This record gives sequence, C-alpha cells and structure tokens, in this order.
Amino acid sequence: MAGITRFGVSLDKRLLAKFDRLNARKGYANRSEAIRDLIREGLVREQWELGDTEAVGTLTLVYDHETRELEERLTELQHAHFQAIVSTLHVHLDAHHCLEVLILRGKAALLKSIADRLIGTRGVKHGTFSATAEGEALG
Repeated sequence: MAGITRFGVSLDKRLLAKFDRLNARKGYANRSEAIRDLIREGLVREQWELGDTEAVGTLTLVYDHETRELEERLTELQHAHFQAIVSTLHVHLDAHHCLEVLILRGKAALLKSIADRLIGTRGVKHGTFSATAEGEALG
C-alpha cells in the first residue's frame, strides 16, 4: 500500500446510511472508492472554475436539421474553433432531428464558451456540456 494514506472521517449515522445506500446504487466496492471520486469531482470543479487550465469535455446537441441555416451556423462555429474540437459524431435520430456529440480539449474557459455558444444557437432544441479534467489532473 505504498503511497496510500489512511485517515478517519466522522459522520452522523443518518448521513453515513444515506452515503452507503448511494454507494451501493452506484456499485462502489467500498467507501474509500466513493470518497476518492468525490474528491476528484471537487478538484475537477475547481479546475473549471479557474478556467485557465487544460481540460476536456463533451458537448451533446439535439436539433431539427430543417431549421433554416442552422447546420451552416453550427458548422461555421465549429470551424472557428477547430483547434479545440477533437472529434464529432453525427447521428440522424429521425426524419427531422439530429444528435451531434463533440469532444473538446483546451483551456476550460474556452471550452465552456464554445459549448455555450453552440447550445445557444437558434434552432438547437437541447444541449448539455459535460466537463472533466485531463487524466493527469485526476491523480
């Protein structure tokens, strides 16, 4: 167990019971795994708040491709930020709707800006942005 440090945590019984039920639903092998994930999540959130560190994220968009000039606007915005867009996946959901997933990599603030701009484009029906840190930052 080189490199591992043990420490104690004091919790109210009810809070611990809720934590254990959450861990069971999520399939954690033990409390330590769950606590490590919570710590990583806090560190990632802080990295995104700082905005100037390297990060990665996924952007998911759903839109009606028949919306006038929408595909052109989305393409223009993506080409304007081609350095930050690692990959895209385009799926035809039905006769009118498309799902597009973009993988982004770069400074956290820039990625958030790109995601906000694409999600806010007139004609996009729904968009979500999921941000995380690069592997090394997760320890």
